[in-house]
Amino acid sequence: MGLHPLEFSECYLDSPSFREKIKAHEAELDRTNRFIKELYKDGKNLINATKQLGMAQRKFAQCLGEFQFEYIGDAKTDDEKCIDESLQEFSSFLKNLEDQRELMMRNITETLMKPLEKFRKEHLGTVRAERKKYEKETEKYYSSLEKLLNMSAKKKEPQLQEADVQVETMRLHFQDESLDYVCKLQEIQERKKFECVEPMLAFFQTVFTFYHQGFELAKDFDHYKRALQINIQNTRSRFEGARSEVYELMKRIRETPQEYRQTSPISCEGYLYVQEKRPPPFGSSWVKRYSTFVKEQKILHMVTFDHRSGGKIGETESVTLKSCLRKTTDMLDRRFCLELDITDRPGTVLTVQALSEDDHKFWMQAMGGKEPIGHFLGRTYSKERGIDAQLDDVGLSFIKNSISAIEKRGIDDQGLYRVVGVNSKVQKLLLLMIDEKSNEVDMSTSEDWDVKTITSALKLYLRSLPEPLMTYGLYKDFISLAKGGSPESRIQAVHCLVHKLPERNRQVLGLLMKHLANVAAHSKQNLMTVANLGVVFGPTLMRPQEDTVAAIMDLKFQNIVVEILIEHNEKIFADAPESCPFSPAGPVFSAPTRQSKKQNRQNRPLAVYNPQALDIQNAVGDGSSLATDETSMGSNESVSSQSSSASASEMPEKSDHVPLSNSLSSGSNSGAPTAGASCSNTGASRESQPASTTAASEKEKPEESVTSRKAKAVYPCEAEHDSELSFQVGAIFNAVTQSREPGWLEGELEGKRGLIPENYVEML
Repeated sequence: MGLHPLEFSECYLDSPSFREKIKAHEAELDRTNRFIKELYKDGKNLINATKQLGMAQRKFAQCLGEFQFEYIGDAKTDDEKCIDESLQEFSSFLKNLEDQRELMMRNITETLMKPLEKFRKEHLGTVRAERKKYEKETEKYYSSLEKLLNMSAKKKEPQLQEADVQVETMRLHFQDESLDYVCKLQEIQERKKFECVEPMLAFFQTVFTFYHQGFELAKDFDHYKRALQINIQNTRSRFEGARSEVYELMKRIRETPQEYRQTSPISCEGYLYVQEKRPPPFGSSWVKRYSTFVKEQKILHMVTFDHRSGGKIGETESVTLKSCLRKTTDMLDRRFCLELDITDRPGTVLTVQALSEDDHKFWMQAMGGKEPIGHFLGRTYSKERGIDAQLDDVGLSFIKNSISAIEKRGIDDQGLYRVVGVNSKVQKLLLLMIDEKSNEVDMSTSEDWDVKTITSALKLYLRSLPEPLMTYGLYKDFISLAKGGSPESRIQAVHCLVHKLPERNRQVLGLLMKHLANVAAHSKQNLMTVANLGVVFGPTLMRPQEDTVAAIMDLKFQNIVVEILIEHNEKIFADAPESCPFSPAGPVFSAPTRQSKKQNRQNRPLAVYNPQALDIQNAVGDGSSLATDETSMGSNESVSSQSSSASASEMPEKSDHVPLSNSLSSGSNSGAPTAGASCSNTGASRESQPASTTAASEKEKPEESVTSRKAKAVYPCEAEHDSELSFQVGAIFNAVTQSREPGWLEGELEGKRGLIPENYVEML
């Protein structure tokens, strides 16, 4: 589990757990700051001490290898996994170059040192200043709040009102500062992924430019460079999309904070001041406690937490509530008080004080107070929809009409589905097309509507449906499958889930995916690759019922699901699966892997990268000229499509070449399946095997009870365990049976029996 997302709604509760989450984020940024400082120092050594180059490289490599990024949420995309492991890859590269004393150390200041120092000063330094400001506002607000609550209720009403207004102003200011600080923390956490790794790639480009074999090494490792470059671009694109969504959510919460207060039918929580009586002559004291009331059991949990003492959490006390009464100022010289009758302490009455009149009403309602209460300001969730879009025959006709028009008139238009039409025209077209009386317009021949207006209207229609096309009910299942498992298992899981959709939803989704696959096939002209289409249609086809920061962090997994649907639409929508024995938490999401020792990287070339000299085929060009309603286009190549093509055309020629590790898995998570083989593949990496070969072996998979089957090796493999077999292409295995270990077979070769990776062979 990585860092917890910081929900904006928690800024208003300011709970102990929220403060602990903030501390975790601050500690991670401090760790990153120290890491960058150390890296900067080591880089200076490389420049100024050429004679000590070997020692400096070893230290630098160690620093890289020991550091790992922490991510917000409970899972990483394959892009993020590759970025996370890239520092370890870089560390290995440097160790392999330890004996190469002829390495030229030039231009490191411009490509490595300055970007890292700039990031540390401009971003991490800003967070440190914001932290001090946040702590100062915390102290200021809670001090003024206690003064207000200690004020006598017998004072004149104007004085009380004036004090209330002052504290309310401070509260609003404190909450605004809290929102800004939380947003800044999460933004930097996401930004560091590419801001720290990109200079590393630039550093390796500089090193190998002056190395006498740099050109050939760069050519050998062009695959890794491009894969990591695309990982970074994909991550950057998802960051931009998530950031815009986070800012929009923060804006909505800031405008109506009461609607987003975290309440539920089960429990409610917030701060209460509890009166603690002491023996004479000490009187009583009021202690601030964070309280959670479980409605069904009527149990009140209270924990002491003082913001001004470093956020130290005390012990939790729980009491069972019998009744709740409002306590008037005639009985006690304090406002907003409640009298709680406790069942587990007969004869004991607990007096608590809320923070404001609204808070007082909130607790009265939650605890079943007997006095009349005002309107309960609980959270409501609704979305205004200006367009009554329905998934009916009229809507289906509009979708077919739109797709036909787009494919006939604008399939090659650059930025298709990214360039938006004029809003008034878009709404006019959509209202016209979903009107049963006037929806017979043939847009494929009509020149009244340009292509960007039609694409925008189609997206607006899908966003305006009462429920997203892929439904709220299956949202969590789709997101779960994108977070784990092998590429093949994800495809199987998507296949199963798609056929759980309502018939009309599945029909429309299949129609749309077939169209988007056609759009992606023209990506050389329109620049809309599968990855770009995933960014556009992920939030359009899938969305959660609640807007939270945690949900926004799942946007990247929505894109992955849509990429799978586009790339494999023929298989997914052709026929219903024969059986779906797996659930999102089941085996289909677990890749068949075996623990193996770390691969020998003696001859592994290094990836090289220069952000000033990006040279990707089919580059998107200047995206700034496109008016868009989505996030930036990001990379114009999806990792999945690259991996698929690489499998057929980029087989290494050298027999001693060691393939890239599983960290190079595709960003779309939808490539060919991987075997659990721990052997060092001397001919092809597991990530780059053709899906057709795997499908053939799946189709001809023997039953466990069948013996004396034969199989032929289609890829070479070198065993890393005594229980495995080493073999070359064309080797014939006898007495092949299914192994108990998923993803493996057992067979005999040259008199020895052992394990064989299932997708390395075909059955005879």
